[in-house]
Order: sequence, then structure tokens, then C-alpha cells
Amino acid sequence: MISLNSISVSFSGIDLFRNISLVINERDRIGLVGKNGVGKSTLLKIILGHQEADSGSVVIPDGRKIGYLPQEMVFEGTQTIWTETQKAFKELNELKAREAEIQVELTERTDYESDSYQKIIEELGAIHIRLEIIDDGKDEQKAEQILLGLGFQRTDFDRKITEFSGGWQMRVELAKLILQQPDLLLLDEPTNHLDIDSILWLEDFFIEYPGTIMMISHDRMFLDNITNRTVEIVNGRIYDYAVSYSKFVSIRHDRIEQQKAAFDNQQKYIAQQERFIERFRAKNTKAKQVQSKIKQLDKLDRVDIDETDANSIQFRFPKAPRSGDVAVKARDCSKSYGEKNIFSNVDFDIFRGERIAFVGRNGMGKTTMIKMIVGDEFGEGELKTGHNVEVGYYAQIQEKTLDPESTVEKVIENEATGDNAKIHRVRALLGAFLFGSEDYNKKVKVLSGGEKSRLALAKLLLRECNLLILDEPTNHLDISAKEVLKTALKEYNGTLIVVSHDREFLQGLTDRTFEFKDGKVKEHIGTIDDFLSGYEIRSFREFEGAGDKTSSKAPEKVAKPEKRDENGLSNKERRALEKELKQLKNQLRSLERKIDTQEKKIADVELILADPEAFKAAENKDVFHQHAEMQLKLEDYMHRWEKTGEAIDNLNVQLTVEN
Repeated sequence: MISLNSISVSFSGIDLFRNISLVINERDRIGLVGKNGVGKSTLLKIILGHQEADSGSVVIPDGRKIGYLPQEMVFEGTQTIWTETQKAFKELNELKAREAEIQVELTERTDYESDSYQKIIEELGAIHIRLEIIDDGKDEQKAEQILLGLGFQRTDFDRKITEFSGGWQMRVELAKLILQQPDLLLLDEPTNHLDIDSILWLEDFFIEYPGTIMMISHDRMFLDNITNRTVEIVNGRIYDYAVSYSKFVSIRHDRIEQQKAAFDNQQKYIAQQERFIERFRAKNTKAKQVQSKIKQLDKLDRVDIDETDANSIQFRFPKAPRSGDVAVKARDCSKSYGEKNIFSNVDFDIFRGERIAFVGRNGMGKTTMIKMIVGDEFGEGELKTGHNVEVGYYAQIQEKTLDPESTVEKVIENEATGDNAKIHRVRALLGAFLFGSEDYNKKVKVLSGGEKSRLALAKLLLRECNLLILDEPTNHLDISAKEVLKTALKEYNGTLIVVSHDREFLQGLTDRTFEFKDGKVKEHIGTIDDFLSGYEIRSFREFEGAGDKTSSKAPEKVAKPEKRDENGLSNKERRALEKELKQLKNQLRSLERKIDTQEKKIADVELILADPEAFKAAENKDVFHQHAEMQLKLEDYMHRWEKTGEAIDNLNVQLTVEN
């Protein structure tokens, strides 16, 4: 059991924590939540001893080992992935070496009754106890399983760690950490750099982990699947709930509502008593009653309402200027890195006002496609934006888009033009994203991940764009900030492309899904829920985690062969195909409606073209360009209608039992 007693911390006269106390029990799974900047990471560092509190104490029993994963690290050296991972067994190797030394020494000594002999026997006993915990003779096997589980290939083991990005380097650090099996794991955003397969593997691992876990995460589903306790930091205080995150949200809401109701009732009672006291204070006949009521008010246990943090970013995207009908066009588009094919022969059109989700496992090409659209990468085939398209781009890794040596205020000043460049406008925008006067001169390199994300979003508001491309925009954002961003995107009237693994964020936000899988890009009409329902998958994570699992999983038992029909289909396979067929038929009907609508629009424009007076009176003189774009859109609908029809025919063949 680890305890924090009356911890207080302040920076520049502002209280971060005020006399907070907390007990961490064995096998606890604690989610540490709160808005960006409330001190979550600082609290982890205080427990670890990397930072001192102004007052209070942290009590850690002797022999307890604590492991810590920060949000970001700088790696140096030229060691391989495998060599670096083996550093996790430093304690194990040192204990074995010391055990061997003691055993040699004991064979040479005869002073069995001496204090020093007894001391060395006690040391050997302590070593054996620790070895029983951390040594099962399978250290190399465990290292391999964990590296594979976190997404590495065996061919990566002998590569130098410097060949990998910061995100992959953090995976090595996480592997080392969990191989050490500390009694308490402190994790600061452990899923930020993981793909979905690795997140699923990590969830399973943490559920069975024998020690205690305390983590900061803005991934609601990850918290719900692992934690059994939620500690919220609000305005320098902590509130402790013995439930997972979603239950905490519900309980906190109900509790605060009850407190507000009790507070209001108590205030009415107090006001009533005070009116009586004030009215009859001067009357001798009421003196006894007045004194009685004064004593009652003095003894009254006043109702308190749990504090909540009302501060939240507030913004909406500028109105999008009108673009051409086609926002993005891809024809026979391919991309490879050396011999590795990312995707090939991709065709699609994204039309003005559409809202597209790019989904799929990491490494399937989602970010690569985005970089090609914005011109940061080049491939084969045709990929271009349409007439009058202005792109606003939010990159997945903000460190690469923000100058680390620039100040917060200078980042916005450099982006702003016209009236927006005025100092009061710049500071008003920063204020809307929770940057106060004390933050203006902070350099980007000292900002937290959440602060960098908010600053990058603020930059986007300084440009009027009609194609907004967001690559993992919710990374580093707290849960309330995600909700604000989603609301702003729903109100945005331009074209939207968003990459995200967060199903809750995508729900109700997009109306068409591009699935990146096995070098191909497949289009699905409908919301993200429509897309998922076609796969009989209850969660977005299960979709992205579907497919071959790494060898880190134990082999499954061989199941009995299922009964199959004359077409060789099991009942489960037939149901899945029937569900996919139903979805495709819905898509076909949707496309037919769009074709009918588009043909009517074209007919209306052709009436204008055929009538000189009507053409002359038309407000939009570029009718020919309008007609050409409409024809292009109709051709795309027809092409997709044909492809969907072919897919329906193929499924019907698979489902038809020949007699």
C-alpha cells in the first residue's frame, strides 16, 4: 500500500494541488483523469520521486518497485531493439550474479554462528524471494512475446533503435518496463504511440498484470476495459470513485445534481431562518426563539458541492469558401517505399461537402494518402485537389508542424494575417484555447502534448479552408476537448477527411468510410456505425484488431469442424454474407437515389444552356463548368453503382445452393 499524505504543490503562486491525500492499494487499476494542465503528470512524478511536493509526504513500503512510462523520451545510442530490451533484466542478472557469489562464499565459511554469516543467509533468502517473483526461466521468451505483442516483427529485433520513430522507441521502453514487473506501474498516455492491435494486446496484458497500475489516458474505452477506480483532479483537489471511467461520469453527474438540490434546499432553509432572526431580533417575547435559531444555524452542517472545472476550449471553424464540385480526385493511385507496397490502383472522388472517415490498422496507408493529398508525399497515378480547394491540415505529430523554439504567441502571430494579426485578436484566440498571459512566452518545446494539440487547432482557425484534413486529431486531447472539437466539426460546412481510431469521436461525424486494407482502399457508404454493423463488430477496435494475431498469443484449442451447406458455408459464414448482402443492397438503393437527383440537376442546367435568355439571366455565369462537374459526379455515382451491383451478384452466387 502506497499513500500520499496532504500533498501541496504550487507554481508561480498558483496552487496545483491543495492538501491532497490518496491511498494506492495492491492490484488497484486506477485511471487518473482531468483536463490538460491540472497536474496529472506532475502527480505521477511526485509518486515516483522525480519531483518534490511543497509540503506533504509520499510513503512507499520498503522493497516496493515502481516503473514509470512518460509521454515522451529522447533515446540515444546505437544498440539494437533486442539489446535495449535485455536491459529490462538488469535486476535479474545482478541478483543471479550475487546469488552465485554468496553460494561460493558459503562453501568457504565455517563461522556458522556469527552475525555476518546470519546476515548473508538473510540476504540470500531475500534474493530467492525476489527471484521467485521475477524469474521463471523464460526471460527471452517473454521479451519476444512482448515485443511481438507491441507490434514489432522478429526481423526488427536486430535493427538499431535509432532506425525507428519516437513512437516505436516508446514501445521499446514500454516493453522494458513491463518485463521488469514493478509492483506499481505509472503510465502517462501509454496508448498514444500504439496501433490498434498493440492496444488490444496491452489491454489483455494489463488485465492479468499481477501488480498495481495507475495510468493517465484520454482513451475512454481503454480506461473502461482496464480500470476499476477513477481519480479525478479538479481545481487542485482530487475526487476518488471506485468505478471505471464511464460509471464515474454517470455517478459524478448524479452526485453533483443531488448536491445541488440539497444545497438549494438548505439555502432556502437558511434564508428562512435568517429572515425570522432579522425580523424578531429586537422583540423580547421572541428572544429565546431567535437565540435558538442562531445556535441551529451555527451548528448546521453546510452542504458542499464537488468542484468541477468549467474551463473549456471554445471555438468554431470559419465558414468554408465555395470550392468546385470535386474536392479530391484519385485515379490509379499507388504508393510504395522500395519493395514495400502501401496501396495500389486506388480510384475515388471526394465531393464538396462530403465527410469521409479513413479507417484501418496502422501501416495500411491512411497517413500516407493524406500526405499525398496535401503534397507532402508523391506516388504514381493521379491524385489532386479540385478547383478553388483550400486545404487545412492537422498532422498526427504536432512536433513536426510547430517550431519548437517559437513561443506560443509567435506561432499564432506568424500564421495570422489582416485583422487577425492584431495583438488583441491573437490573444483572444489563445484565450479561447485556454492559453493565458503566463503562456504567451512559453516555447513550444516545453508544452505538453495536449497544449501542442490545442495550439495546432488554434492555427487552423486562422485560415479559411474548404477541405479540412485531420490525422488523429484526438491524440493528447482530454475527453471534454474531444467533445468540443467534434461539435465544431459537425458545424463546419466544408469537406472533411478525418483519420481516427476513436469510434465515439467518429459517430455522427462522417457519412462515408474509406477502409485501408491489404494495399487496397474500399469505399463504404453510410456512417461509421453503418460500416461497423456490416462486419458484425460491436466496437471499432475489434474491427481494426481483426485479422492475424501475433505469435505472442497462446495457440487456441482446435475447434470441432462446423457443419457446412452444399456451398461449403458454415451457418456463421452464411449469416455474415447475408448481412453484407443486405448492406450492399442498401448502398445500391442510396446510389440510385443520388443518381436520380444528379440527373435532375443536370437536366435543369441543360435547360439553362438551351435557353439564351435563361443563360444570360443566370446568376452563376460559369454554367459550363458547373455542368462538367455535375457530369463527373454522375459518372462517379454510376461507376460505384456498377461496382456495388457486381459485388451483390458475386455474393448471390456464393449464397445460392445448387440442387
